[in-house]
Amino acid sequence: MLAHMTISNFAIVKSLEFELKPGMTTITGETGAGKSISIDALGLCLGDRAEASMVRPNQDKAEISAAFSLLNNQSARRWLEDNELSDGDECILRRVITKEGRSRAFINGSPVPASQQKALGQLLINIHGQHAHQQLMRADYQQQMLDQYAGHHLLMDKTRQSYQIWRQAHNELKRLTQSRDENEAQKQLLQYQVKELDELALGEHEYAEIEEEHKRLSNSGELAVSSQTALSMLYDSDEGNALQLLQMASQQVINLGEMDANLKVIPEMLEDAIIQVQEASQELRCYLDNLDMDPQRLIYLEERLAKIMSLARKHYVMPDELYQKHQDLLKELDDLDCSDERLEEMAEQVEAKRQLCLTNAEKLSKSRQRYAKELDKKISESMHQLSMENGIFKIDIQSDAERMLSPLGFDTITFLVSTNPGQPLQPLGKVASGGELSRISLAIQVITAQKIETPSLIFDEVDVGISGPTAAIVGKMLRTLGESTQVMCVTHLPQVAGCGHQQMFVAKKSTKGQTETNMYPLTNDERVSELARLLGGSEITDRTLANAKELLFAA
Repeated sequence: MLAHMTISNFAIVKSLEFELKPGMTTITGETGAGKSISIDALGLCLGDRAEASMVRPNQDKAEISAAFSLLNNQSARRWLEDNELSDGDECILRRVITKEGRSRAFINGSPVPASQQKALGQLLINIHGQHAHQQLMRADYQQQMLDQYAGHHLLMDKTRQSYQIWRQAHNELKRLTQSRDENEAQKQLLQYQVKELDELALGEHEYAEIEEEHKRLSNSGELAVSSQTALSMLYDSDEGNALQLLQMASQQVINLGEMDANLKVIPEMLEDAIIQVQEASQELRCYLDNLDMDPQRLIYLEERLAKIMSLARKHYVMPDELYQKHQDLLKELDDLDCSDERLEEMAEQVEAKRQLCLTNAEKLSKSRQRYAKELDKKISESMHQLSMENGIFKIDIQSDAERMLSPLGFDTITFLVSTNPGQPLQPLGKVASGGELSRISLAIQVITAQKIETPSLIFDEVDVGISGPTAAIVGKMLRTLGESTQVMCVTHLPQVAGCGHQQMFVAKKSTKGQTETNMYPLTNDERVSELARLLGGSEITDRTLANAKELLFAA
C-alpha cells in the first residue's frame, strides 16, 4: 500500500508532501491545476523515463520519494529479499533528476538501476491511465489483460521457456545444415590444416618439455665439465677439497671446545655441513652418471622444434599455443563435418522440443478459453450496469499452432463487442463510440484489477466520457474495489469523487511570476463544497450544496 509521498521541485510542484490511507481516495481540482502530477511523479519512482524538463525551472534537481507498506504484499517482500534490498515492513523508492537530465534511482537507500525500480514497482502499484481505452485497441494489450486476469503465470513461463529451448535447437540445426551445404571450401581447408597438425601429433605440454630437454642436451658438454669441476672441488680432488677442509676444521674446533665451552656448538654445525657436502657430491656423481649426451636425440629435438615453430608461424600463434589451435580446428571441422545421421538425430530432438512447446501452449490456450468465458459474463453484466443494457462482450480466441507459435503460445486474442440489439459482434474499436469505449474500458479495468495481486491501484481520469447516473455506478464500482485494495482515482465527476473514503484537493496558484501546485486532504465540510463546485461550476447555490451533501451521504 502506498503510504506517503514527498515531491520536491518537480514540474510546477515546489514542495509537496502527503499521506495516503487504505480504501478509495479521490483526487479532484480545477482544470489545469495538475491533478495527475502526483501520478506522473510516482511513475518516476516506478522506473519511468526521466527528462530534464521535469525539473522545476531555476532548480538544480527534482526529487521524489514514495513509501510503501508491505504488510500484505508477500511478492514484493520476496523480491526485495532476493535482491538483498529488504528493510522490514516498509519500502521506500526514491528518484533524483538533475537539470541536465541525469537521474539516479534508490530502493531503501541503495542505488539501483531504474529497471530494478520498474520490476519492483509492478509488484507495488498498478496505474490505469486516462488513455487506457486507446491501449485496449491493441491485440497485445488485450492478451495481456486476459493473462493478468487468468493469473496463469506458471503456464506462461513454461510456454516461454519451452519455446526458447525449441527455437535455440531449431536455429542450431539450421546452422549446421547450412554449414554442411555451403562451407565445403572451408571444410577442405580445415581438413588440410588438421591433417598437418595430426601428423605433427603435438602433445598438450610437449613443447615445453621438448624445449627443456633441448636446452639440456645442447649444453650437455658444459654441464658435464662444470659438474665434474664442482665434484672435484667438493670431494674428489687429492690436492685438497671442501670435505677434507671441513673435516680438518671440525677437528680443530673440537679440540678448542675442550678449552672453551662456548665453542662446543660449532662442531655440530660443521658436522651438518660435512653431511651436506657428502650428499651434494653424491647427487653430482649421480647426475654425471646419467647425463644424456646423445647427439642423435639432439638432432631429433631440433628437427621437431623446427616443425613446431614453422606450423606456429603458419597459424599465427605462439609455439606453446599450437596444441590448443589444433583442438580448436578439430572442433570447427567437427561442426562442419555434420553427417546426415547426426542431422537426422538432431531433427528428431528438435521436433520433440517443439511438441513439448505445443503441449504447454495448448494448456495455456485452454486456460485462456476458460477465463475468457468468465470475463465475457462479468464484463457484459458490467456493461448493462453502465447504461448499455443490450451490450454483449466476448473474447474471441483463434488458435493456430502451425503459424502462430511464439513465446506467448499460439493464440490471437480479440475483444469483440455489440452495443445494440441485432448488431453483430465486432472488434472493440470498430463498434464502440468514444463514450461507450470509455465505459467498456473502465469495466474491464475494474474487473481485471480484482484478480491482480498488486495491492494499490490508480485510476487517472479513466471516467472521461462518462456522466450522469452512469458516473454514480462507476463511483460505486470503484468504492467496492476500494474495500479490498487501496484505490486512488483522479476524477472530474462529483458522483465518483463523492464515493471516495477520503478526498484530496489539488490547487494551483501563481505569485510573482511563479506557479506552484499543492495537494491536501479535505474535511467533510470541504468535500461538500468541492462536490458542489464540481456539480455547479463557478456558481454554488444552496441547491448544489444540498445535492453535494446528498452525494456524500449516499456514498
